[in-house]
Amino acid sequence: MNASNEMSDAGETIEFGRTSGGGGAAGLQKEWDNPAIGAFDGVDKAPGSPKPDPILVAREVSRSFGGLRAVDVEHVEIQRGAITALIGPNGAGKTTFFNLLTNFDHPDTGTVKFNGEETSGVRSHELAAKGMVRTFQLTKVLAKMSVLDNMMLAAQNQSGEVMRRGLMNGWRRQENEVEQRAREILDEFNMTHMESEYAGALSGGQRKLLEMARAMMANPSLIMLDEPMAGVNPALTQSLLGHVKRLRSEGITVMFVEHDMDVVQDISDWVVVMAEGSIIAEGPPRSIGENQAVVDAYLGSSHAALTDEIREAVEQVPADTDLTDLPEGDDTDG
Repeated sequence: MNASNEMSDAGETIEFGRTSGGGGAAGLQKEWDNPAIGAFDGVDKAPGSPKPDPILVAREVSRSFGGLRAVDVEHVEIQRGAITALIGPNGAGKTTFFNLLTNFDHPDTGTVKFNGEETSGVRSHELAAKGMVRTFQLTKVLAKMSVLDNMMLAAQNQSGEVMRRGLMNGWRRQENEVEQRAREILDEFNMTHMESEYAGALSGGQRKLLEMARAMMANPSLIMLDEPMAGVNPALTQSLLGHVKRLRSEGITVMFVEHDMDVVQDISDWVVVMAEGSIIAEGPPRSIGENQAVVDAYLGSSHAALTDEIREAVEQVPADTDLTDLPEGDDTDG
């Protein structure tokens, strides 16, 4: 876990925002308006708590692989217009849950509603056309095409995809409009100077920017980012964080998976915590670090008892004991 852990007599707390170097999440040059302020007032800090205006609702969603239950989510709602972080230890089922929500995989049980409509049977590209767009842990770009062409391919309902219109040359006007839109978005992401470069020549961080920019070509109402900051250098992380905040200021709902707790603290309005496939906690970022279930999920449920044993053992050693005179233990005992 990237966040530091602070021990106290009153209990244990995971404190966010203390990582050395700020995790690239501090010192952004521009602060964007946050329309989600106050949206969670009165919302219970409990798994499955109802939200005032949910854009996405999942109920009784489960997925098993063989005898392993990878996802077992009873109920979760994602608030419209806010940034929601989905966090949890490795193997918690976060990416699998993302795949189920976006229909890149299908649940064994349960229902998902997007904008009030059930998504069962809707293909992932059709969901994208309806406004639910996602990115991936491992960036998926068309490496041998230019940055601009990657952007233009993401536009929805292009006339050139219909044979009759293609033969009648009716696609040229729309293509010009799509190209103009792609350039406008690239400019917003400070990537105009890269538009002619092969996407495969971009760095990992630049590919993350391209994926986020390309997602905007679909005019999403909900954008789902799977570890958008993973493997990105601190300078570019700041840029990505600023763009996520900008999306929220434009009324776009953001849901993202992240391990860097500095990032979670900096940009999220609400945090959902998964462990062993289930939702174990929800709440604002600062409250999550104080949740005992979250502490146990990250550090192990036995850590508190072990810490108490060590503390008691230290307290029993006389204050004037010269520790250098203590007998050496057997190396095989650790």
